[in-house]
Amino acid sequence: MSGDAVRVGVLSLHNSKETKAICNAVEDLGHEPVWLREENAAISVEDGVVEIEPAVDVIANRLLVSNTDQPAELLGLAATFERIRPMLNEPNAVLASIHKFATAATLADWNIRVPDALLALSNDRLNEDRERFGDVGVYKTAIGTHGGGTWKVDLTERVNPKVGNRQAFLQQLIDRDDEKHRDLRVYIVGDEIVGSMYRYAPEGDWRTNVALGGAVEDATDDMPEEAAETALYAADVMGLDYAGVDLVEGYDGWYVLEVNPTAGFKGLYEATGTSPAPHIAKLAIESVDGEVDDADVERIAATLDDSRPSCAPVPKTRPEEQPVIGYIEEVVVTGTSGSTQSLAKSDTGATRTSIDTQLAAEIGAGPIKSMTRVKSGSVKGGKARPVVDLVIGIGGNQHTVTASVEDRGHMEYPLLLGRDILTDYQVDVRKRADVEEAERGEAGEILEE
Repeated sequence: MSGDAVRVGVLSLHNSKETKAICNAVEDLGHEPVWLREENAAISVEDGVVEIEPAVDVIANRLLVSNTDQPAELLGLAATFERIRPMLNEPNAVLASIHKFATAATLADWNIRVPDALLALSNDRLNEDRERFGDVGVYKTAIGTHGGGTWKVDLTERVNPKVGNRQAFLQQLIDRDDEKHRDLRVYIVGDEIVGSMYRYAPEGDWRTNVALGGAVEDATDDMPEEAAETALYAADVMGLDYAGVDLVEGYDGWYVLEVNPTAGFKGLYEATGTSPAPHIAKLAIESVDGEVDDADVERIAATLDDSRPSCAPVPKTRPEEQPVIGYIEEVVVTGTSGSTQSLAKSDTGATRTSIDTQLAAEIGAGPIKSMTRVKSGSVKGGKARPVVDLVIGIGGNQHTVTASVEDRGHMEYPLLLGRDILTDYQVDVRKRADVEEAERGEAGEILEE
């Protein structure tokens, strides 16, 4: 295929800046980008012949598997494409990488240092051994993204082996920074480091994710050699063609925390001035013997072009249907030590979800991450309230949110759903979970006493 334009398919069902940047980079390198998504993608089997629509020569997998309720569906979709065309970040490697404990177990088996951790399927087994992590540890859902599903917990209290329907585990807290917690993100494409950055936790938090407001600092040129070699080895062991490897420094060396197959570009570009997009495009093109000018890669990498690419399918004219949620809805709310069903009130005027102090204590919501100022009536400046992470289940959907804690004992409902959840739904003010049974009884149905 040398000399011909390579058709690079970017498999991505979302509108992320990274997907757009890769598509634009392929085109800027003189090749043909194809955005494989809901509006245009199909696979046909006819008379034993398998074809992909639109036609592509190679695929860069950018499916966001870690923040969907049904990761197996997306992994199966990626596996279907991968059986037909060469793929970067093959689904088997992505599966092991998005499952944080599978990552830790794989790396430890290859003598890569990771924090001590424990995953147990029973409540008793998880809690009988939690003391080995000290008084404070890290509690994580095995699958999660952007810092969601990660807590620093008081291990004098019991924790659950599951958060909602997600498996959870305990992990040793590695922290040698007395003033401000930081970690190191190393972005790798192929067998090269594109760039690296230190990420600092925002005020009132200990997680360093850029999506949560963490600050960044270029580390590409002064990164310790041990950290660089460990990151390259980790990406290789996990079988990923491109990845963001997260490390933290302990008193005895560097530990790998996660290996992210769909790591974002925003923070890295902000810190280093380098975009991984053309490097990923180059790897895809050259994997099927296409030609790329290295000088063009360096030139394009100096800009993060995440504008709408020319290959973007024409959007549908009809609006996508959103699920309907009631004015009063029955939900499942989960903390670190338990979960329970509760009635929740929908309030589109509230920015943030809030939970009653007693309910928060019941499920082990917390620990308190920071304080937030919430406007309240005529009180100038609002009231300061603690905020905690919660997992709220509505129907078949799960939402990890940072909720404010307040005394709602004088109110009818212990939970208030804010726009951090309601953005994904249409609110039907006529639908109330607390009156449906009474209405059914009035209609003549038999209700159990």
